[in-house]
Amino acid sequence: MTEFHNISDAPTHVAPFSHAVESDGWVILTGQMPTKPGGATTDPLDDGVEAQTRQVMLNLETVLKGVGLDLSHVVQCRCFLTEFERDYAVFNETYKSFFPADRLPARTTVGVTALAVGALVEIDCIARRPA
Repeated sequence: MTEFHNISDAPTHVAPFSHAVESDGWVILTGQMPTKPGGATTDPLDDGVEAQTRQVMLNLETVLKGVGLDLSHVVQCRCFLTEFERDYAVFNETYKSFFPADRLPARTTVGVTALAVGALVEIDCIARRPA
């Protein structure tokens, strides 16, 4: 059975999607933007990739919490940066601060030309529910 989750505490959708979809213990989270929960999608974003990465990670935590999980359940992340060369090092430092050094998920990071709402960073992930 597949479940489609929308989390009331998570940021407002910027497009037609569910915050997470779950099937057979796998939980796939939609890419999170650096928008703030309770705000409008048109609210200004924090300046800089460090602040935006931090907000994206907090948003992922909110969605995971909404389905009874946390970042320790994440097995893979896909990260998207609009200013890859400029922001990659700062992004990495901020991103890794959310995980124990010995439990970093598999990851792909891609430079892109643009993201929704003018964001500098977006991250989606896959988590696994414990058996």
